[in-house]
Amino acid sequence: MKILVLNCGSSSIKYKLFDMASGDVMAQGGIERVGLDGSFLKLTDANGEKVILKKDIPGHEQGIGFVLDVLMDARYGCIKSFDEIDAVGHRVVHGGEKFASSILITGEVVAKVEECSELAQLHNPANLKGICAIRKIMPLLPQVAVFDTAFHQTMPDYAYIYGLPYELYVKYGVRRYGFHGTSHRYVSQRACEILGVPYEKQRIITAHVGNGGSLTAIKDGKSIDTTMGLTPVEGILMGTRCGDVDAGAVSFIMKKEGLDADGLSDLVNKRSGVLGISGVSSDMREIEKACHEGHERAILAMKIYTYRIKKYIGSFAAALGGVDILVFTGGVGENQCSMRADVCRGLEFMGIRLDESKNGVRGQEAILSAPDSRTTVMVVPTDEEYMIAFDTQTILKK
Repeated sequence: MKILVLNCGSSSIKYKLFDMASGDVMAQGGIERVGLDGSFLKLTDANGEKVILKKDIPGHEQGIGFVLDVLMDARYGCIKSFDEIDAVGHRVVHGGEKFASSILITGEVVAKVEECSELAQLHNPANLKGICAIRKIMPLLPQVAVFDTAFHQTMPDYAYIYGLPYELYVKYGVRRYGFHGTSHRYVSQRACEILGVPYEKQRIITAHVGNGGSLTAIKDGKSIDTTMGLTPVEGILMGTRCGDVDAGAVSFIMKKEGLDADGLSDLVNKRSGVLGISGVSSDMREIEKACHEGHERAILAMKIYTYRIKKYIGSFAAALGGVDILVFTGGVGENQCSMRADVCRGLEFMGIRLDESKNGVRGQEAILSAPDSRTTVMVVPTDEEYMIAFDTQTILKK
């Protein structure tokens, strides 16, 4: 079975084609600047080289058509016909309370995803464009929606209800939903596979740390709490998102700066976080370099970044009643050794002991904890696209 995975953003389309029989990635790449000047497709060829193909791409339908053409291209392709693709799996960011698992896409599902768009105005409409484009190009091809929020639908009500008037939850669905669920689900399951322990009997904290980031507490295979909330702004410090902030401070800033709702959204989503504090960059590689050069605000940003992660690990350990496994993933979690060391330092009282000689690993599966650590500390590179393909295959077999 060959499954195409699509992740459509407002001006981007990322794709991977999987051969599920072997688990191999047959093709992968992405389109940038959809609907803008200078649009292009970047792919990885059979030799592992990056190739850029420039083309005017006014919309998602044309972009997905271009992806399919490239998949069949004599030079860069790997299939001869659309018919070789058995299904398409889509990343859909927000499923609200309507979807607790991945689902075969029907007209009713599309309508419900549209209803959730108010909760993810930057993401769900773009995800739907990808679904509609495939429907138009290959109307009979099965499609599956895999939701970022679905894994967290097992959270108890006391973990997801905010301390706001309850009517706001009833009327507008204002509650914690959480994101990165596909990643948290994949790395937690994969960690247990590596260790040979039963997934349904572990207390796990997964730290998906990148430009966007979140932590999740997983007990007996179910998410019981997570750091992101109604939107991806809440939680730890991120590249350009502020993370946790006093709501009173937000209203104060709105008045002082004369911000409307859109201006506030821009502030907390795009001008805050590591970028806002350091004034250097949202890229943690550049922040790390600036720290080595003695840049005071970069050093402060890094301290806040690691402190918030450490604080949530402690709070989630309390919620779980202890921690059996701590997993780092995401672009920063998989590659920034100094961040992992800073986060784990001082957590020895919880039974977390990092082996510095093992912590030099980047971008590959590894156990980082010392032999006497009661908690196993690991790096597991995330593979959300494979999880989407796996869910799609599972649903089609049913």
